[in-house]
Amino acid sequence: MAACRRYLVRGRVQGVGFRYFVQKEAVRLGLRGWVRNLDDGRVEALAEGPMAVLDEFEGALHRGPRWAEVRGVDIEEAPAGAPPGFSIV
Repeated sequence: MAACRRYLVRGRVQGVGFRYFVQKEAVRLGLRGWVRNLDDGRVEALAEGPMAVLDEFEGALHRGPRWAEVRGVDIEEAPAGAPPGFSIV
């Protein structure tokens, strides 16, 4: 069953390659959606795909790339309809 979720990642997640890490993981997992930096220092992502795959994606968000320091990930359900592919916006 497919789902769509919005993620807000807190911590040291800007300036450490976090968006590129998220895009790489999403493409590897075959998810649709996007990722972007927010002005308040968080990273926001929207991902759509099978629930089991989203669970794996969430694990990657909690881990982050080597230089990141993830302090938390807020997750909420979102309406389906993510654009094709997975882009940095």
